[in-house]
Amino acid sequence: MGYKSLRACVDDLEQHGHLIRIKEEVDPYLEMAAIHMRVYDAQGPALFFENVKGSKFPAVSNLFGTLDRSRFMFRDSLDHVKKLVDVKMNPMSVLKNPFQYVGSSMVALGALPWKKKAGAPILYGQTKISELPQIVNWPMDGGPFVTMPQVYTEDISKPGIMNANLGMYRIQLAGNDYIQDQEIGLHYQLHRGIGVHQTKANQLGKPLKVSIFVGGPPSHPLSAVMPLPEGLSEMIFAGTLGNRRFRYFYDEEGFCISADADFVITGTVYPNENKPEGPFGDHIGYYSLVHPFPLMKVHKVYHRKDPIWSFTVVGRPPQEDTSFGALIHEITGNAIPQQIPGLHAVHAVDPAGVHPLLFAIGSERYTPFQKVERPQEVLTIANVILGTNQLSLAKFLFISAFEDNPKLDIHDIKGFFTHIFERIDLTRDLHFLTNTTIDTLDYTGDGLNSGSKVTFAAVGDKKRELITELPADLDLPRPFQHAKLALPGIIVVDGKSFSTYQEESQAIEYWAEAAKDLNWEGIQCIVLADDAEFVAANENNFVWVTFTRSNPSHDIHGIGSFTNFKHWGCTGPVIIDARSKPHHAPDLIKDEAVERRVDQLAAKGGSLHGII
Repeated sequence: MGYKSLRACVDDLEQHGHLIRIKEEVDPYLEMAAIHMRVYDAQGPALFFENVKGSKFPAVSNLFGTLDRSRFMFRDSLDHVKKLVDVKMNPMSVLKNPFQYVGSSMVALGALPWKKKAGAPILYGQTKISELPQIVNWPMDGGPFVTMPQVYTEDISKPGIMNANLGMYRIQLAGNDYIQDQEIGLHYQLHRGIGVHQTKANQLGKPLKVSIFVGGPPSHPLSAVMPLPEGLSEMIFAGTLGNRRFRYFYDEEGFCISADADFVITGTVYPNENKPEGPFGDHIGYYSLVHPFPLMKVHKVYHRKDPIWSFTVVGRPPQEDTSFGALIHEITGNAIPQQIPGLHAVHAVDPAGVHPLLFAIGSERYTPFQKVERPQEVLTIANVILGTNQLSLAKFLFISAFEDNPKLDIHDIKGFFTHIFERIDLTRDLHFLTNTTIDTLDYTGDGLNSGSKVTFAAVGDKKRELITELPADLDLPRPFQHAKLALPGIIVVDGKSFSTYQEESQAIEYWAEAAKDLNWEGIQCIVLADDAEFVAANENNFVWVTFTRSNPSHDIHGIGSFTNFKHWGCTGPVIIDARSKPHHAPDLIKDEAVERRVDQLAAKGGSLHGII
């Protein structure tokens, strides 16, 4: 059976050795986040913080920190949910194997949201925003944030829970210009359901009611981050996954309240009322900076008896949201490939910050009467990928053909890049989208949500062997002359720091001209970096720096580059300038004094002894 509450989940995890208690008083300013990250890195247990400085409420984190723990929490329902998602994506599967889905269908029928009439646990008490755990994850954060919220809104023209949206959008509780206990900040990115709801409300000149749920059964926050098929309610999914119907009611002010949540913050967003929100250390590995975002006027803060505040920490991957992603992939399986004809697999590369880099495999079926020698159908597929939901936030898409290697793995970073660069024709196979939208959290472009995209498409027979060690005679001209091999056929070069695009574009052009007569055999990509040794040290460093610090239209150059009828290409290796630029957001850097306090918890007698 499913958990009735977050506390029931905590007790179950503790009983089975999946959770430990932090008994010492901990500071919500940086220390709780530091503990969480150290334990996550060690693939350790969930954490229950009994004593949160400045708050009477305990907190829990790292619930989803390992895939095994997530499977344990949903051990009674995971298989049914996988089948139901499969049915939604592929109804023919039911006709082929009807008896296989009978049990799952009954579970789904029992998962419809349940409107409570009385006795909801959440009505036990009320509190204030300032009495909640004021958790700050990174030193430059603009204030405390809710990092594991479930933000509920309804379509103002089609009210009711079946047309509602439940999403996980960060909430700033204090700081900046917010009036304490009266105002909080609501941040959401492009392609989010809440944006559609706010747009409709604004057009009608009406306020948007917002309910923020924190805690509750673990199926609730997971539902808030699931990329569900169109028309499948997050509340139905929560009920199905949690083996317990989503219980709700409306308070006297008309706000929807999750009856099983630990906390519910209600408030109103009025048309065209914004305030500065941020900075916030985000999942790309940098701070998202201060920008105007919707202002939420707080009405009430409900809580149940003995509530638990739920939080997580985001930063350079891998983090707990990486494990979220693994669980989502396990549940949805081939959901997106089934939506896009010809697509076999697509993967947002987590170590690259998720959105900056995609790998994909498609089919080439347009000309079965002749040998495929250039990308055709995979270009059509690439365009669909870059226009689909959150995949459209990607900047770099590398796509290959299934027929060239049916065993190619989109999760094998080295293998995938090798496959692409063994086949790509750099004079033909790079395709740009300029002056377009990118991730709100990505600052490599020329404005908020503004940047470019590029597709690297490679199909057909292997064209070349890639180098697996640096040639002894590779003598690069200044100022980019200190080279390291990152992956087969890919070298990283460091040199002078970036100044301005005008100066650097000219410098790279001169450098490429001076280097064009070198022997580039087996080298297809050159990455310019501030620290070549760091970038080339491992795959994760390589993809993180290369694809989070470059804007395709501005930062891609090439040896022997040319533009022919508006198509850009190069005859030699492609050059990606992944140096830090003056307009980039700052890196996330930990506080050393806080790290030393965490070390003390790991000493003998401390709550983390033997864990980290």
